[in-house]
Amino acid sequence: MGKAHSKLSAEQLTELQRCTYFDKKELQQWYKGFMKDCPTGSLDRPSFQRIYKSFFPFGDPSAFADHVFNVFDENKNGSIDFREFISALSVTSRGRIEEKLVWSFQLYDINNDGYITREEMHQIVEAIYRMVGNMVKLPLDEDTPDKRVEKIFTLMDMNADGKLDMEEFREGSQKDPTIVQALNLYDGLV
Repeated sequence: MGKAHSKLSAEQLTELQRCTYFDKKELQQWYKGFMKDCPTGSLDRPSFQRIYKSFFPFGDPSAFADHVFNVFDENKNGSIDFREFISALSVTSRGRIEEKLVWSFQLYDINNDGYITREEMHQIVEAIYRMVGNMVKLPLDEDTPDKRVEKIFTLMDMNADGKLDMEEFREGSQKDPTIVQALNLYDGLV
């Protein structure tokens, strides 16, 4: 990309400082690392999956990484630019609990219709289970994706309509914080 894209402009830095929880120096460091790893200025799906594989070498993180990629890729163009990357990282690593809940809801709401169905929840839970492999010992009542989804819906689906809206998800996540713990992956990064 050459020298023109080796640094963020003053305007870009100001905007990113305004809309993230990172300061100027942190943004410059993240940008330098991002451009080193992604010289084209964007991160594609296979590269994103490789990053996840480095964090979870004993499992298969490809499906979960795919779902996370879809949330990072705000404009749905099939790649993650630096602004999308740093915005998502800001929320997942330093955001307020409400921001993390909204981000998590977007992850589970695969078709973006404002509800999380059992099937959507099952897809994410199954992807998480495949990602961690047998590295995590699960309680007997959560040792399969089916059992975990049933437990979540029993806890959260207050009106028993088979889907969760944002309010049910918010209230249920307070009762079961493991719902948003998938985001803890980023805590050690920043």
